[in-house]
Amino acid sequence: MLRAAEEIAKVLGEDAVCYDADVLEHHGHSEWSTSNSPGRAVAVVYPKSTEDVSAIARICHGRSVPMVPFGAGSSVEGNFSQPHSGICVDFSYMDKIVAFHPDDMDVVVQPGVNWVNLNNHIASSGLFAPMDPSPTATVGGMVSTNCSGTNAFRYGTMKDWVLNLTVVLADGTVIKTRRRPRKTSAGYNLTALFVGAEGTLGMVTEATLKLAPLPQDTSVAVVPFPSIHAAAAAATTLIRSGIQLAALEIMDDQQMAILNAHGSPTVRKRHWAEQPTLFLKFGGTPDSIAADTARVAALLTPSNSTTPDPPALHIARTKEEAADLWAARKESLFTMTSIRPPAHEMWSTDVAVPISRLAEIIAWSKAECSALGIFASVVGHVGDGNFHVAMTYDTRDAAQKEAVGKCVKRMMEKALEMEGTVSGEHGIGIGKKGCLVDELGEEAIAVMRRVKRAVDPRGVMNPGKVFH
Repeated sequence: MLRAAEEIAKVLGEDAVCYDADVLEHHGHSEWSTSNSPGRAVAVVYPKSTEDVSAIARICHGRSVPMVPFGAGSSVEGNFSQPHSGICVDFSYMDKIVAFHPDDMDVVVQPGVNWVNLNNHIASSGLFAPMDPSPTATVGGMVSTNCSGTNAFRYGTMKDWVLNLTVVLADGTVIKTRRRPRKTSAGYNLTALFVGAEGTLGMVTEATLKLAPLPQDTSVAVVPFPSIHAAAAAATTLIRSGIQLAALEIMDDQQMAILNAHGSPTVRKRHWAEQPTLFLKFGGTPDSIAADTARVAALLTPSNSTTPDPPALHIARTKEEAADLWAARKESLFTMTSIRPPAHEMWSTDVAVPISRLAEIIAWSKAECSALGIFASVVGHVGDGNFHVAMTYDTRDAAQKEAVGKCVKRMMEKALEMEGTVSGEHGIGIGKKGCLVDELGEEAIAVMRRVKRAVDPRGVMNPGKVFH
């Protein structure tokens, strides 16, 4: 492995390879994830072009050295962990917008482009990339995990917005999965093969993304409920209503209490009702938003019976207030992580189920977590049947960690009982490999293994992820 790193340095330059222990630790361990491995890469390498990545792959493939792609490091299932050591390939210097085609409503970018920066750069065109994951996320990681986020209710997931990819295969071969038109029937859908593959089949070095028109206007509303079941049931009602919400999110009573006590100054401008709360985002024309908010109020007010005279849906009165309200949802994970006691870690996981079972599984999960006697919070993208559970446990207490692990396992099993999935948006990584077998069966996993062997016969692309 070290000889591979030395050879890469000769080709890319000494400054393209780093052996610093702190840098290796940063690239091998995630505070957001419980799914970490003890191993670390021997070096981190920093390519600047597709040709650089191809050279790295040829060298590593020739020496059978594992390659682990690294984007922003914000994934939560150990997707960039290094159980077999190897070379970590950091794409942070591949952060260029290669081409922008506003008339075609698409953009070509390198994998290190941050989606927030991309949207800021093209905002004047009236277009945007509608995915909304962690604000730190970069396009390569978003493609590799088929990311989602708060906007998925209206816009779908990453797979719906990727037109084509340039991919470096394990042996250094460079392919483009298709051309740029919106539709094609030319050959296998190779683009879909690499979206969500978590870097196990190749390394994305360029992506062409579809863009959407920015809504003419937006607004945000919040409404509390007496129970998590009532909030989830109300979410189901909204989903079935056909109202074109831009986003539909849920945060439980624990999370709302955290906002009051530990939220940013922006979030603490408001005292939040410490009850399960729906966060709604509207997008469209001013008239359509007014009509949608009126319909939402009519649908939700009868069930929002926290007082004899139920309060109306609280709708942001200004753009500033809308941003402040939505900040509460976007800061949830960061806030929970920042207040962990010493020696405590957070176990964050997600599942997704058919919408008709959403209220049931959220209420079930909440009860299961509460029974552990530790901090546990539910937050998520209920608009598309996907929600997250975060539990904080003491790493010094082996029994507590085991109990949390068993709770997560039961949650996965419950989702599968409901014909759901064990991962709505985070991928499989090293954390959910066993659950993937439960979900898809050995036969489907065997097909995945055959695909893996066909494009990566030496098993050097992000090994140890997705399946055994």
